[in-house]
Amino acid sequence: MQNYCKTIGALAAASALVAGNASAEVEYTLGTGYSSEYLFRGDNLGEDLVEASLSASTEWNGLGLSAGAWYGSYDNGGAQRTEGDVDELDLFAEVSKDLGFATAAVGYIYYMNEPYNLDDFQEVYVKFSRDLGFANAYAAYYWEIEGGLHNGDDFGDYSEIGLSRAFELNQCLTLNLGTNIGYMWADDQDTAWTTKASLDWGFAENAKLSPFVAVAVQLTDDDDNYTGNGIGVDGFDNELIGGCMLSTSF
Repeated sequence: MQNYCKTIGALAAASALVAGNASAEVEYTLGTGYSSEYLFRGDNLGEDLVEASLSASTEWNGLGLSAGAWYGSYDNGGAQRTEGDVDELDLFAEVSKDLGFATAAVGYIYYMNEPYNLDDFQEVYVKFSRDLGFANAYAAYYWEIEGGLHNGDDFGDYSEIGLSRAFELNQCLTLNLGTNIGYMWADDQDTAWTTKASLDWGFAENAKLSPFVAVAVQLTDDDDNYTGNGIGVDGFDNELIGGCMLSTSF
């Protein structure tokens, strides 16, 4: 993986930020898991995704602050013009504010891939979410600000809308349902309709095991998208994905 020094610097800066506010309560979340396929914004980028993540969140002067890192390794099956395993490291940070009628968030994501025919690239996004009573709704817009494909193309902007709801079955089990639709603005087309169901089992204090299943239904048969046009995946396909996540907070 390239540019690991950037990771160390970013996490050190985030630690310094939360440490500087002695009165803030910081919650850390550590997670790991496996997915049969790597589904990114409705598109299957590869198989046998193994992932790990670490994030920190707190509140300061009425703002929600969070930052962290996500690492994934998967077999792309010869797609994206590379053979074998691909490693991805994402760094992210977000600031949110409850506006009363909705919660607004602004965030940043730095993507690093190795090996890949991609440059490192960055996005900023804005997201609005609201509890509708019957479900939580959100709408998000992502702007690509730097990087993309080695051939000079860009991923372009992406937006997503979705709904989610949690059902507490008992003190140890919670059923989570979520669905979303994505849209690629550069190609003027929908991507996929993705629905996911997971079951959180709180087997220990602050720890849970979450098996899940997800279905992605393609909304376009056009190969002119951010993968088919530049990396080598031939458009979107319908996907059925299963996996399990293990997470703990402290």
